[in-house]
Order: sequence, then C-alpha cells, then structure tokens
Amino acid sequence: MQTAQDYLHGSKILHTQRIEDPVGFSTVTELGYDDSTLVFEHGWQSWSPSGWYRLGASPPRPTAPNHHVMAYRPGVVAGRFQGEGLLAVATGDEVTVVAATSPDAVPSIRCELRQDRLLVSADGEVAVTTTSQRNPNQALAGWADTFAAGTTDVRVFGPSWCSWYAYWGKVTERDVMTNVRQFDEHDLSVDLVLLDEGYQAEIGDWLTPRDDFGSTVRLASDIRSTGRRAGIWVAPFLVGSKSRTARRHPEWLVPGITAGTNWGQEQLVLDVTHPGAARHLQDVFVELCRQGYDHFKLDFLYAGAIDGPRHDQVDGIAAYRQGMRLLRDAVGPNRILHGCGAPILPSLGLVDCMRISPDTDPLVEPPSGDISQPGQRGARSTSVAREFLHGRWWANDSDCLIVRPDVQNREQWADHIEAGPGLRMSSDPISQLDRWGLDRTRELLTPSSPRPHPLKDPDA
Repeated sequence: MQTAQDYLHGSKILHTQRIEDPVGFSTVTELGYDDSTLVFEHGWQSWSPSGWYRLGASPPRPTAPNHHVMAYRPGVVAGRFQGEGLLAVATGDEVTVVAATSPDAVPSIRCELRQDRLLVSADGEVAVTTTSQRNPNQALAGWADTFAAGTTDVRVFGPSWCSWYAYWGKVTERDVMTNVRQFDEHDLSVDLVLLDEGYQAEIGDWLTPRDDFGSTVRLASDIRSTGRRAGIWVAPFLVGSKSRTARRHPEWLVPGITAGTNWGQEQLVLDVTHPGAARHLQDVFVELCRQGYDHFKLDFLYAGAIDGPRHDQVDGIAAYRQGMRLLRDAVGPNRILHGCGAPILPSLGLVDCMRISPDTDPLVEPPSGDISQPGQRGARSTSVAREFLHGRWWANDSDCLIVRPDVQNREQWADHIEAGPGLRMSSDPISQLDRWGLDRTRELLTPSSPRPHPLKDPDA
C-alpha cells in the first residue's frame, strides 16, 4: 500500500488517505532524505510544469480535464511526484537522477514517501545514476549531455518577430508587413518574421488562408524582399473536426482519439502512419517551402504522441517520431523545425529549437490557476527549470518578449528573457511600444548562444 499524500511537517511524516499501489510501476530505487531534500519533476511536453520541489510541496496539476489532455501526460495525478522520462532527488551534496534510456521509450517515474524512505518507481526501463554534486542542476546537465551522446548540433538563431501576441488569431498579411516596415524605422534587428496562428481557414487546412487574411505566398515574398527570412506556424498533427481535411479524409485520423477542444471544436489526430495522411503532410510542407518559408513553428505536437489505434500498430511515441522524420524529409536539413507543445524527450534529435515552457501572456497569473496555461509565472518557472537543455539538445525558446504598456510586470518579464540564452523573439505591435519598450526591445533582440547556459542552484 502507499499513501495518496505523505508529506513532511517539521521532523515528522504525516500520512493521509491510503491507496493501492499503482498498476504497472516497479520500484527502481529507495533513497534516504532529510530537510534539505528536493525532488525534480520533468513534465511531459513544452507546456507541462517542471521544477524542483520540497518534499512537502504540492506540484502543479491540471485544474480541468481539457487542460490535462492538452498540457499533461495521461496518468499524472495529485499526491505524488511524477516525472516523464526524468526525475531527480537531491539531498545534501548527493543527486540521484532516474531517467529514460532512449527517446523512443519515455516511462513515467514516481517518487513517494514510504515510512522512512523515498520510494522511486517507474513503468518502464530507466537508468539510475547517483553523483556528488552541490548544484543539482549540474547533475541534470550531466545527464542531458550523456543522453544526447553528441548527436545534436545546436544552431545559432537571429533575432525574430512573431505575430501571435501582437494580433492573436486575427492576424492579417497587412498587419505583418506594417510591422516589417517599422523594424528599419526604429532600428530593430530582426532576422526572422514568423507568421503565427490565425492565417489558416481551419486547423488542418494549412494551404487555405482565412478569407480576410490575404496571401501567404505574397507575404513570404514581401518578407524575403526586405532581406529577412519568413517563418510560419503549423500544428501538423491536429485536424479540426470542422476542417475540410476531416470531412474528406476521415481515414487519415486516429479513430476515437481527441487531442482536446480548442478553436470551438474537437481537435482530432492525424495518423501519420497512414500512407495517404503521410503524403498529405509532406505535400503541405513541400508547398510551404516552395512559397518561401524556411522556419516552421510546429505547435500542439503532443497530439502526434497520443496512443491510439493507427494504421500501423505502433505506440504514440513511435508515431510521433515517425511524423517528425516525415517533416524533416519534406523540408530538408537546412530549414528550421521549431517544436512547441511538444513531448520533450521524444523530440531529441528531431527539432532545432524547442519551446521549453507554457505560453507567456500579458497577465502574470493564468485565470484558471493552472500554470500549464498561458501566464508569465508558469512560463518563467518552467523555462528556468529546463535551462539545462539549452546548448545540449537544441536552442531553448522561453517564449516571446512582450513589453508594451498593457503587459503586467513587463520589466520583470523582460529581465527573464534577458537572463536566458536561447531564441529572442519580440511579439508586440511595434506601434504600441512606448520609448522604454522600444529601447528594451532593441536591446534584447540579439542572436541566441549555441553554448550551454550557466546554471543556478535551485536552492540559492
């Protein structure tokens, strides 16, 4: 038996309701603990909260069923620590890292108080490594280096601008080009202009623009004519239930599976193991390359890793990695694949940069209280927790710089972006920036660093 919630109170362990041992989990190690002990939970995908926690803490959990589907791995519950493919325990100067052995199989790893020991269990193969390390984040960095095994080549990214936080889903071709003209007027260094969500007629109908958007073909050409690169947002594994793709090709969808509700409709999952769906996916990206886009922000990628009955009988992670390889084959080795809402460990070797946090927002706190949802607090805490990945697996993306006057705590958010080593991307309408906002944006639009970032002690 194990407890639903065991926690420290002073020097005593308090026990609450008892529940059955989890099915499918096996003990992998037992550890001692003391008042200094910290546990690191690594979340499943970009938006899943991650961080170091005291034994008495209650780690973040979904506050609504749709949040669970869209931002957490199935099976995560309150009352115990759980890392997806990675969990660590730090006591004094000793750090034990329990982690997956391959990006092809990512077990859930749990840690619970059991009498006078910490019991660590997993539902798949893991490796357990204990090192003497005063800064626990350095132990995570050492694991990340070993796990990558020199298979990654970290690129440098120039400063960028993104339409999302400027215009949300109502962006138009005119909006984007209005800002492009203002970059030179205000001496803003921008290499990449990223057209984010909102241009498409429906989720899944990527080559059909919204009626009042304009032309993606003309936009890419106009951006490139200024000497800049053009990027575009696509959620390649999502198919909205209202889309033409869903109506015409139900055989391309994973039956009985939903990736959540968004844009006022159920989001279905493209079965990339179906030959027709695979050809369709590659045709979309070949066409976008032909139009002039060379940076692809791939969003809601978690959908491709959801288990379900596909054309080929493979699990979700295998299907996801197959789908990402299809995309790489379509765009070639030199164009950029930018992961977002993506399973972290299964993306190793498949993306060039990765969102390592939930979305930021003009608000500090998400209204739901769930820090997997848009808000500065969750975006800041989870990106800091994953700084050890930068320069080892890819370039980190801690989300966009937004500093217009109506952004809460804009000074603190700008400081957070400045402290990170990864992709620098502004997302304000340039015309809405005041003098301070323009100066801060100009200052922070710099290239990313390809090198790992100095890591702070989480207890400092």
